[in-house]
Amino acid sequence: MAFTLTNSSWYEQELIGEFITIVNQSFPEVRTLLKYCSVQLVRSFWGQSHAHFLPYIAIYCPNNVFLSVKAQISVLRQVAKYMGLAEVVCLNATRLLQDPKSTLKHDNPQLWLELQWITSESTNIQ
Repeated sequence: MAFTLTNSSWYEQELIGEFITIVNQSFPEVRTLLKYCSVQLVRSFWGQSHAHFLPYIAIYCPNNVFLSVKAQISVLRQVAKYMGLAEVVCLNATRLLQDPKSTLKHDNPQLWLELQWITSESTNIQ
């Protein structure tokens, strides 16, 4: 199984936007949490031909909201299932940035900067 983290195509942007819109309109308590997170589409390919595309949502959360978002994972998974997405996963952005063996800064500098931004903004959360 190969994984590609991306949100560059219009189709992927539409999927992310639709996911966020449904969550925002249907679950206001989750909306307040997601505004501190980065929502990305991860493409997973099954098989060598890359013909079986399994998109799923990765939610990168700062440490101080991670457990709250994780508590709402069933709601997020219901939305993803409704949209035909494979899964929703929550990742702790603070820990990813602090991992000394992480190659994220080199492999995906745009995501690395976005995670830096959300973790620094989360320090203002009451």
